[in-house]
Amino acid sequence: MIGLMAKKVGMTQIFDPDGNLVPVTVIRIDPNIVVALKTQEKDGYAAAVLGVDEMKPIKINKPYKGQFSETITPKKHIKEFRNFEKDCAVGDSLGVEVLEGCRYVDVTGISKGKGFQGVMKRWGFAGGRRSHGSKFHREPGSTGQSTYPGRSFKNIKLPGRMGREQTTVLSLRVVKVDTEKRLIMVRGAVPGVNKGLVVVRAAVKR
Repeated sequence: MIGLMAKKVGMTQIFDPDGNLVPVTVIRIDPNIVVALKTQEKDGYAAAVLGVDEMKPIKINKPYKGQFSETITPKKHIKEFRNFEKDCAVGDSLGVEVLEGCRYVDVTGISKGKGFQGVMKRWGFAGGRRSHGSKFHREPGSTGQSTYPGRSFKNIKLPGRMGREQTTVLSLRVVKVDTEKRLIMVRGAVPGVNKGLVVVRAAVKR
């Protein structure tokens, strides 16, 4: 699996070669440094550990620093990519050129937090009548039984915290790749806030 850590820059629109206006999300791929390599013989599986964003020296403790070699400065974000299909060595810098041949990508990120929300926004409930005299507008309705077992079951759709969850959007089409500015533009929306960390990988269903 080929993948890199990146940052969501924002959304814009560009013209494709056919002259159509396409809404795209701009993703900036900063250099991903190969921190370590896992091998089948030593670790039981093959993987590449990548890191981005250098940390301030005052925020680095010894246990965290111990997983980096002396030639690599500790990184703020590290992630393991199993079965990494590109040949690399510890200390190598990987950029947007790794994904240059991919026509479709999957993007994983932490979705925007919505706070505490009711069932209509969180689960799409229709709600009750909005006419005068109705006392059932945006409530969830009954959640239990008056007879056996006389309680609410688990996993009932109720009000609660919404968003701020790991979300993956599959098969986003790559519209443009700018290797000079380290940008990749994909058609459609990407989860997360602007400047938020996302993981871009080659599409698994394409």
